[in-house]
Amino acid sequence: MPRASAGTTAPVPPPPVPVPSPSYDPAPRRVDGGRLVALVVAMALIGAGSGFGVWYLGQDRADSGSPAASAPATGVSVSAPAPSTTATPSPSRSAPAGYRLVHDPVGYTLAVPEGWTRRQKQGEKAAVVFYDAPSDGRLLQIFELAEPTVTESLDLAEHDPVYGYSHEPGYRALARRSADTWTELSYRYDDRDKGARRVVDHRFRAADGTLYAIRASGPESLSDGLVRGPLTTALASFCPTDASCA
Repeated sequence: MPRASAGTTAPVPPPPVPVPSPSYDPAPRRVDGGRLVALVVAMALIGAGSGFGVWYLGQDRADSGSPAASAPATGVSVSAPAPSTTATPSPSRSAPAGYRLVHDPVGYTLAVPEGWTRRQKQGEKAAVVFYDAPSDGRLLQIFELAEPTVTESLDLAEHDPVYGYSHEPGYRALARRSADTWTELSYRYDDRDKGARRVVDHRFRAADGTLYAIRASGPESLSDGLVRGPLTTALASFCPTDASCA
């Protein structure tokens, strides 16, 4: 190596360049088997109980206008209310005086009293449609049944040990009627918000074979004819979309 001349300084070599450490990619996390099994079981239970969510939403607690609740014993939840929709008047058929014929967006045509307003709540399986009177507290409810027969459906609605409306305060059955394709129960009860109520619960097989319930209710102070009238007209005009109705 050549010697540095007097009065000069030997050059200092640059510091070594650090070599980056290899990046570390941790191994993928494995799904805990127990948690996966629990998730699958929970999803199966929710699917199996979906019909109950519709029945509970459609039964008499909905008549009071209170929010739909989950059924904790079965683990079935009720989804949030659907956005409000409007039934459109039917151009092809006529309605009795004081009524209008509407094509409900859920999938059927029926006649409802003029001036009654529509609202809708969504269950796990089907929608529950309400038509409310503007002044006297009367109400129509329409929903598709989850049970295989109208008799089984009405019996469950009345006698279920947790949610049956026979357990409502002041409940009393007033009349029962039935035939091959329908069954009906009239009763009264004391609503915690609206007071004494009269209800006619009619469950039937529609022209396309689908099972439905139409429930009419109103203050007990009104006559049976005033409460039942909108139900009778709704039944006479009810026709599922694309079905052939007399």
